[in-house]
Amino acid sequence: MEHLATDYIGGSTAEAAMPALNGETRHRIGQGLRDAYVDSCDAQPITDDQIQLLLRLRQKERDRRRPT
Repeated sequence: MEHLATDYIGGSTAEAAMPALNGETRHRIGQGLRDAYVDSCDAQPITDDQIQLLLRLRQKERDRRRPT
């Protein structure tokens, strides 16, 4: 199956094939994105919704560790 990307050129859409990325390329892109966004994300407070999600995750992890 071919992966497609949508390009917006002059207000219209055109589909183009996505390039195949090897592991090193994906790692470099991921690292670049982390470097670009880490400062802006780390400086912001955690929202109440995020705290609730973290608490639910912790509870599920505890439940899974308990013997049945």
